[in-house]
Amino acid sequence: MDIIIRGRHMDVPADFRALAEEKLHRLERFGLDIARIDVEVSRERNPRLADRAIEVELTCHGRGPILRAEAHSGDKFAALESAYETMTERLRRLADKRTSKRRRHARVVAAEVPLESLNLDDLVTDPTPVEAELPADVVYADGPVIVRQKTHETKPMTVEDALDSLELVGHEFYFFVDSENAMPSVVYRRRGYDYGLIRLDVDNSEQISG
Repeated sequence: MDIIIRGRHMDVPADFRALAEEKLHRLERFGLDIARIDVEVSRERNPRLADRAIEVELTCHGRGPILRAEAHSGDKFAALESAYETMTERLRRLADKRTSKRRRHARVVAAEVPLESLNLDDLVTDPTPVEAELPADVVYADGPVIVRQKTHETKPMTVEDALDSLELVGHEFYFFVDSENAMPSVVYRRRGYDYGLIRLDVDNSEQISG
């Protein structure tokens, strides 16, 4: 299993790298096919957010679904420990599911609510002020508004698989391409064990000119 550690807006010291590699290699005990774990350590430059200035994000890549865990703290070692504990729990859940072959029942409802009612706060992850030379992952910047992009390899999946992936990455929503109809779709959390499902019916008959 490869462990790739990189820093954003900061250097990652050798003692942190050594501890991260030691801890993450322990995750192999679950017997899952994990080929690589990406570790991204980033620093928030806003002094008002000093108590959560460091973010550690762990992403597991393998033959199964992508698993992700992230944590914030004023200390990079504390953030690593918190993200590691979250990832451990998600790997344990996945291993138990594969062993028992049980799936949690969830009711999917058609989304008949306006998009503005969805809680998409997780999309704003880095309020770093715009600099003269923008990072490569910034696709839009206008004053304090910065849009960053992340590209993940995936393949079409069923709604049930998308719900499993939603739980494993711990987010409020999950984008996917439905294998039954090839439509871009998103599942998101509602109340209790209810989930919403939004599908995009793309109409290419009209092209938007810039």
